[in-house]
Amino acid sequence: MIRKKIVIGSRGSDLALWQANHIRQKLEMLGADVSITIIKTKGDNIQHLSFDKMEGKGFFTKELEDALIGNEIDIAVHSYKDLETTSPEGLHIAAVSERANPADVLLINKPKVNSAARWDVAHGIRVGSSSARRKMQMNLYRPDLMLEDIRGNVPTRVEKLRSGQYDAIVLAKAGLDRLGLDVSDLHEFEFDPNDFIPAPAQGVLACQIRVSDAELADFLSPIHNHNVAEQVGAERKVLNMFKGGCQLPLGAYCTYSNGMFTLRAIMAQRYGDEPVRTTVVGTNASDLPAKAVEELKKKLGQSAFF
Repeated sequence: MIRKKIVIGSRGSDLALWQANHIRQKLEMLGADVSITIIKTKGDNIQHLSFDKMEGKGFFTKELEDALIGNEIDIAVHSYKDLETTSPEGLHIAAVSERANPADVLLINKPKVNSAARWDVAHGIRVGSSSARRKMQMNLYRPDLMLEDIRGNVPTRVEKLRSGQYDAIVLAKAGLDRLGLDVSDLHEFEFDPNDFIPAPAQGVLACQIRVSDAELADFLSPIHNHNVAEQVGAERKVLNMFKGGCQLPLGAYCTYSNGMFTLRAIMAQRYGDEPVRTTVVGTNASDLPAKAVEELKKKLGQSAFF
């Protein structure tokens, strides 16, 4: 049976609306009548604080989840990396998208490029990022860089770079690609995600619905990517086992090739601490998170965090 009318909830940024419309188009191809409702989140409303100074979790998701619980919308479309690893009671992820490029990217003002240096960035420049994970890895390999918080949506951050507030910024490659931004005036360096490890589920969209809406879950099944769900499920399980939110300095990246899954992870107990990393391999993705967490804990050599 065709689900005739579906209301998608989305944040109002250009990227969030691209994501909502991407899912909308898929559902319309299945025969649904789909509308989009814009909902402002805490992360949208508070722009003057870095994430580590904001209380609570779910900065970009809670209000969308509240709208789902209150039956104001039928689907909340999220950037999966922004979601807590445990859904609120009564909600679940019914479908995940294909995975866009999971890599992070450095955009650099061209006068600050040094092609002989790691990542093409000159010594001691100002780099904008509000991600503890990104700053942890940048500080590990380039401690000379001045890492500064940056807020705003993707176009706003790019304009802050162009205006000289920063010499470089770090963004998700998927967001740049989805928005189709012209950054030809800037130098772009794409990190290797096997080396500079992305956030769990980076590049993937999640469709969150009410558990009670079995009809909608069935309707969404054709757009659910099982292979992607299996891999990002392993990544998010690492985060879950450390009881971490999206601001825990932790990266996890799972790939599949020739019948084997490879899960890479890096983390520190808190930003500023020395990070540790591990790589585990196996035929079953669901077996890998526990192995990765065990190895990370051994390398950290401390139990207070856990």
